[in-house]
Amino acid sequence: MNRLRSKYMFFGLLWILCAVLFFVGCEKGTDGPLKVSEDDFSYDGDGFFAYARLDSGKTIHLSKDTLYLDMGKMYTFSNCALKDINLSFNKVDSVLWIAPTLSIHATAEDCAAPFYRPDTTLKMQLTSEQMKGVGVIKVKNDADTALDSIILRRGNIKKDTFYVYLDSSFADPHAYPLRTKDQKNGKDVPTILRVLDSLTPRVFYWRTMKSTCTHRVDVCDETNADTIYPTSWKINDTNLVPVHYSCADSELTYCINSKWENDSTALGKVQDRPDTIWHYSTYYTEKIPECGTYSSFAISNFTVGNRARFIRELFTPDDEETFCGPNSKKDWMVYSLSAGGMVTDSDSVTVLDTLSKIWNDATVAPDTLIEK
Repeated sequence: MNRLRSKYMFFGLLWILCAVLFFVGCEKGTDGPLKVSEDDFSYDGDGFFAYARLDSGKTIHLSKDTLYLDMGKMYTFSNCALKDINLSFNKVDSVLWIAPTLSIHATAEDCAAPFYRPDTTLKMQLTSEQMKGVGVIKVKNDADTALDSIILRRGNIKKDTFYVYLDSSFADPHAYPLRTKDQKNGKDVPTILRVLDSLTPRVFYWRTMKSTCTHRVDVCDETNADTIYPTSWKINDTNLVPVHYSCADSELTYCINSKWENDSTALGKVQDRPDTIWHYSTYYTEKIPECGTYSSFAISNFTVGNRARFIRELFTPDDEETFCGPNSKKDWMVYSLSAGGMVTDSDSVTVLDTLSKIWNDATVAPDTLIEK
């Protein structure tokens, strides 16, 4: 028995020794992470980018301000391979094109290599010569894809907050066209104009439906039919209208409201209910300096019976500015609150002429305005 046990121990030790010798024989001093490139690897070339933004998406860039260029989605081989960002400028008519190129120098240096490197922001001060005769700045990538644009102007931008009271008459389509007052304390103020665009006639179909009270409260000598019309009507279906009853004596209660049971098998004849959809548009109008425009526009609390708040940044050009607008007319701005954008002369001169005439003929509603 002892001899057999010794035999097994001998073979076990022999197997362990062979395994150790096998792994030792395979080990090399160069073992470790695999290299992705040779030690003398070097590459010089251009990267590419697919995102660029001027001045964080603002509408207007003032010539005296620093221009910021945000660049993103940049492929540069690795985070440490970006050697330089070169900017070239080219004028085409009244447009200044900025064309950045990414110069990369890649080596075997171990460096994080995400698909896109972190975003980069460049700031630049354009020279008078670069801006001469320019009304728009655009940026493109190496594939000639325009990525962003901004209006270039000479002048200043002022931010104002206005409050305009919307009288309850603005909820009545029969009162249109309707606008707020355009002057307060002898000063011109912005106005709200609401215009009726069109009417769409339609018809709803409905049938009366029998309804039984399961819990009477008072015994009435006389009752009145009390049809419960729906608060909203279905245009593609026949509406069922339950007929309830009430006591002729208003001091008596015929039935508890929750104790009416409808019978959809007991229906009256089909009847029609004509209806009209009133389509209207609402505009914010303001007299502005000649050839001025809006840099930004925001609105809040726009409900009838309340004071709506408007925050807008108005650009006023300098004497040397040769470009105009964009605006509705040289000294008048129309902002469509329904569409959420300026109505400019490039959209339709006919529409603006019509709105101008409607504004002059519109009924003036009670209005208050506070300027901060």
